[in-house]
Amino acid sequence: MAIRCTAIPLILLHLLAHLFSTDCHDTTRTYIIHVSESHKPAVFPTVRHWYTASLLPTPTALLYTYHHALHGFAARLTPDQASDLRSLPFILAVHLDHVARLHTTRSPHFLNLNNLAGLWPTADFADDIIVGVLDTGIWPDGRRSFAGDQISGGAPARWKGSCVVTNDFNSTGLCNNKLIGAKFYSIGYEAKFGPIDATKGLGRHVTRRGMGPTPRRPWPGRWLRMRAFTGTVSGRQGGSRPRRGFGIDGVDVISVSAGISDVSSYDEDAFAVGAFGAVEKGVIVVCSAGNSGPGESTLENIAPWILTVGASSMDRDFPADVLLDDGRVYRGISLYAGEKLPNQSLPLVYAGNHGHRLCVPGILKNVKGKIVLCDGGFNGNVEKGNAVKLAGGAGMILASDVVSGPGGPADQHVIPTTMIDPTAGKEIKDYIKSQPSATTTIIFRGTVIGPNPPAPQVATFSSRGPNQITPEIIKPDVIAPGVNILAAWTGAISPSESDSDPRRVEFNFQSGTSMACPHVSGVAALLRKAHPTWTPAAIKSAIMTTAYNVDNAGKSIVDLATDKESTPFDLGSGHVDPNKALDPGLVYDLDANDYIGFLCSIGYDASRIAVIVRDRTVDCSKMGFTSPSNLNYPSFSVVFKSKDEKIGLKRVVNNVGQSVDAVYKVKVSGPPSVEIVVSPSQLVFSQQNQRLSYEVKFSSLPDRMAGDGSPKFGSIVWSDGTHVVRSPIAFTWKDDELKSLI
Repeated sequence: MAIRCTAIPLILLHLLAHLFSTDCHDTTRTYIIHVSESHKPAVFPTVRHWYTASLLPTPTALLYTYHHALHGFAARLTPDQASDLRSLPFILAVHLDHVARLHTTRSPHFLNLNNLAGLWPTADFADDIIVGVLDTGIWPDGRRSFAGDQISGGAPARWKGSCVVTNDFNSTGLCNNKLIGAKFYSIGYEAKFGPIDATKGLGRHVTRRGMGPTPRRPWPGRWLRMRAFTGTVSGRQGGSRPRRGFGIDGVDVISVSAGISDVSSYDEDAFAVGAFGAVEKGVIVVCSAGNSGPGESTLENIAPWILTVGASSMDRDFPADVLLDDGRVYRGISLYAGEKLPNQSLPLVYAGNHGHRLCVPGILKNVKGKIVLCDGGFNGNVEKGNAVKLAGGAGMILASDVVSGPGGPADQHVIPTTMIDPTAGKEIKDYIKSQPSATTTIIFRGTVIGPNPPAPQVATFSSRGPNQITPEIIKPDVIAPGVNILAAWTGAISPSESDSDPRRVEFNFQSGTSMACPHVSGVAALLRKAHPTWTPAAIKSAIMTTAYNVDNAGKSIVDLATDKESTPFDLGSGHVDPNKALDPGLVYDLDANDYIGFLCSIGYDASRIAVIVRDRTVDCSKMGFTSPSNLNYPSFSVVFKSKDEKIGLKRVVNNVGQSVDAVYKVKVSGPPSVEIVVSPSQLVFSQQNQRLSYEVKFSSLPDRMAGDGSPKFGSIVWSDGTHVVRSPIAFTWKDDELKSLI
């Protein structure tokens, strides 16, 4: 093998002369070479010069150089070349590179997406679909997630937007065939809060490899194989920004990982107003449900024309176990990735006995070399660990103040830490109290993929229903992966978002409905490509009616906050199933006039509706219907106002399956306290009639009522033997007299 075809520096000639005898045409493979950089000859100004000039057959063989996690390089070599490098005294190791299973890509795998069949290839990987992202910012500089080299051609002709030029954003270098535009809407914020620090506010996260990777080279930097426009603002949302951010500019899908809380009407919600205009123009608007769970009626983005997404866990976990000296093991979670604890157990103390139970910085004392149990709440989880670190502590056990543990969100701690649930925290505190010389250690299990704990589960933080503005509409609509999602990350702040954390990373794990929302936005974009004539409501219906309600153990999806079966107020219609959504069989369609009729039905007058529909003249006497429950929505929410009330609702479905003469039969389920009658019980489609209606009569039966007065649930399922079209039903009783009977 000839290492080079030019002269070899004399300083290495005696080490490399024997390498010249091997055939130059051997098949090459990728190797990782670990090097002792202290051996670099002074003649070379950098280690890269050393590698390319003396250790490799050609400069082009070098793929990467490493200077942080390891010292060395990656190169394309023949087996003989790799073997010869191993003989050099300053080569620490030579390893054949292996294809890794990217944990980044776990959510697409968890959603059963693949390159060979189903939604991805059918939708041509959403090529030429434009996704508008409204969020707190974007940080594309140096992030392969936003590179456009795998997408040929410029932006689609319908693109009307632009990529701005500012002091902090160089459109020439940062916008490309993938990131086709960027706009900053900060005027409203600055008017209220003053000038912003753009370097700290621009950019948080976008899923590292999302719902539409290229089939040709699924490298880990793909977010969406579609054109992305982003509307950004530094810091918190300015009131004028949401409406401005919904300027269409030719986008197909708008993804909004933000919301406005404490609004009591749709015309006061800037996101609802902006979304209506987008939906009216055929744009699908997908929004996060909010992170205020598990309390009731904590939702945001609940307008019926919005696709509202809650968060779920996946079958990937990051366990870190507490091992007490009496042999008891308590399972926790952690994303700590630094130096581990020593092999032996360390003294265990409770922070409440050493300054403050919440591990407030500057107060802890006498914890040097010990593992400190801190209570959750008040200050941030990472800040607690930093307080322990500053006080000399060796590690931290965080006893969460909310239900946590396996399946829940984890933190990027600055010290060896695990978070356990409140019950485990109490038991460990009791043990410390009974054993003054207690010891413990934390065992970090790394990344674990499997059925334990079951997945998906509804995330504790995910905002819940019922809908606080219109109880007759179930929200959220669906749930999607939103716990511990690996995402591209800003270079301006640390992964823990703590000012005391000096770390900077390109990718970071994040949890929230903000992470669930882009998953469904990607699915919607793929469906738009696969079914370009479908309306936003049809795409939304396809996603909702094909959602599933069982976990990977075959049991009903559990609410992580209660460890009980979840309800439609927690997960809506269920967990998104992209491949099933491709062929839903039936869809419930809607247009702008239907939504206007809905607004009339909840008592909005023409002046209030005009705020939403942009000054259009509306006559509710001609457009309204008797109850908001009659909106042709893919789910049902029945609100009884008397103990023996009967409510009749109508729905219309379009046959979008391959069989024009399909026959669907209905199956209903519900609580004993409600009688459900569907008429007709069979839908017979024909070539001439692909759109049919049905009616449902719900009768409250007070003589069959029992329980605590809580909401009850059921479902209506249509099936032709191939498709299963499911609509959840929620039943609530508002009459005080009736509640006393339940």
